[in-house]
Amino acid sequence: VTPLDVVKIRLQAQRTPFSKVLAAQSVPWGAQPATWKCFLYCNGLMDHLYVCQNGNGCTAWYKAPGHFTGTLDAFVKITRYEGIRSLWSGLPPTLVMAVPATVIYFTTYDQLRDYLHARMGSWNHYIPLLAGALARLGAVTVISPLELIRTKMQSQQLSYRELRVCIQSAVAQDGWLSLWRGWGPTVLRDVPFSALYWFNYELVRTWLCRQAWLDGATFMVSFASGAISGTVAAVLTLPFDVVKTQRQIELGDSEVHPVTASKPSSTWLLMQRIHAESGTRGLFAGFLPRVIKVAPACAIMISTYEFGKSFFQKLNQEQQLRGL
Repeated sequence: VTPLDVVKIRLQAQRTPFSKVLAAQSVPWGAQPATWKCFLYCNGLMDHLYVCQNGNGCTAWYKAPGHFTGTLDAFVKITRYEGIRSLWSGLPPTLVMAVPATVIYFTTYDQLRDYLHARMGSWNHYIPLLAGALARLGAVTVISPLELIRTKMQSQQLSYRELRVCIQSAVAQDGWLSLWRGWGPTVLRDVPFSALYWFNYELVRTWLCRQAWLDGATFMVSFASGAISGTVAAVLTLPFDVVKTQRQIELGDSEVHPVTASKPSSTWLLMQRIHAESGTRGLFAGFLPRVIKVAPACAIMISTYEFGKSFFQKLNQEQQLRGL
């Protein structure tokens, strides 16, 4: 689903290009704080902050000019003039974060679900809800410092040695908890999403299997269940997603230029401010792009995962039978 977000960002960039905001010439660090900007890149599963320094630090695919009239027009023109590979620009840094996060997330969920099922003795509809929430909490907690470190590296163009010194000084000054800045708003969006997603996924999958008279979920059943549950969870947690986006941008700005960055307000106060300025619609901004990205992302992710599990389970059983 990376192409969907590449197109979205390119459409946003042509409306408010950084070239109009940022100074043309390079200036020393801290001389012109207004020339350093952050923007958010997300692929339906994970969000990443990108830092632009004087227009030079942005990735080439973000700065590329374009005159697009809409989403379909952007797809066609990017493919025709820049090549189809441009639609997957920015994928490597996404994978660097997404792979370990997904490994931790799915493994923890499966283990917790089976553990709770064994302890309770019977299947309970709330087991997936609890296991999903705890699994996401664990994944976010592990990945949060990596995201902060990556943002810091982007903002200051640090070598790994300089980064180590920078982290050591930050820890010495503010303690180890400073590495988990931005953890709160991430948890507020991702943990309820995960709990609702797994709760609905197990319910929808069981219902579809019963309707189709199936003993186990097929690839298409998993795909449909993932899409439906992902859509429901995305819609219900959208206000938290809007707040999280603003808090992440604030976090990026504070990492880029700590002196002038305003202290971020609490999540509840930020929601009140958005509601006062834009009404209820403001809390549900970006409804369509989020659903368009999250639904296929969740469907592809869970159906591929379930297919992989069943494939390797059959492979292991065949090897055991051959061994006997």
